[in-house]
Amino acid sequence: MSVRSSKAKQYLIALAKLLVVGAAFYFIYDRVANNEQLDWARLAEELGKQQSARYIALVIVLTVLNRFFEILKWQNLVGYLQPLSLGAAAAQVLAAVTAAIFTPNGLGEYAAKALYYRKDQAKTIVFLNLICNGVQLIIAVVAGLAGLVAFNYLYGVIPNRIVLIAILALAALVLLIFLSRKITIKGYSVKTLAEKVNELPAAIHRRNNILALLRYFAIIHQHYFIFLAFGVDVPYHIMISAVAAVYFIGSSLPTFQFLDFAVRGSIAVLFFGEIGVNEWIVVFAATLQWLLNIVLPVTIGSYFVFTYKPQMRNTAA
Repeated sequence: MSVRSSKAKQYLIALAKLLVVGAAFYFIYDRVANNEQLDWARLAEELGKQQSARYIALVIVLTVLNRFFEILKWQNLVGYLQPLSLGAAAAQVLAAVTAAIFTPNGLGEYAAKALYYRKDQAKTIVFLNLICNGVQLIIAVVAGLAGLVAFNYLYGVIPNRIVLIAILALAALVLLIFLSRKITIKGYSVKTLAEKVNELPAAIHRRNNILALLRYFAIIHQHYFIFLAFGVDVPYHIMISAVAAVYFIGSSLPTFQFLDFAVRGSIAVLFFGEIGVNEWIVVFAATLQWLLNIVLPVTIGSYFVFTYKPQMRNTAA
């Protein structure tokens, strides 16, 4: 009976792997094949120009650095729980990206990473992933708000009162969280969460913050150099403020990762249209970022999904 149960479990795991990878690639194909705004021939023509080569090389380097910094962040944080090799960290991060592509705001990432550890470690892994993503979000919010205010001051894309309301609402939320820090819900409170965060060694927090800043720098400048590859000539400070604002707004909206380029592309058209960038360039820039930052990692991560073994949960990663 136990043999049959074991076989059934193996078949279910294999089916789950096929469903995850199959669904991921279906969503990717559907987004690319059914987007009438994408003119791939024109893209190849533009990127084939000699002056674009060095910018594309920089974009590729930044693409690698983006995920590499994320892998280093995860290796650093899990080091609080147990030693984690760079290869194991890469496998967990890339498999999690694959599992997260069709879940709201990438929530599947939390469950996917937890699967690599024992059941009694699951809560700690979710907590560490929350810190990993939380710091990245704080940087995106702070830099994005600064970019939004600066860009809006110059071009007035959004009415100033709306920007002011958004800032005041964010400040009110932070104040509300602070005032309610002692309120406990099912044994958890903001205060206990803060105490748990402070349990991590300062060195781990410091490395996590530095790597998060480096990753944000790579993402923002990846978009910047894509525009340069298309021949867009806009002052650096204006372009960076626009990219930061678009990234902030796009990250703030509830969406699925496979729709990421469509959401950010729509916002980007509004912002970059104000500085004279052609709509097709804006759409392709958003699509290229999506292909490089989501589709490419999902493709690699699919291998790690297929090679995942449940018994890994009972051993150190």
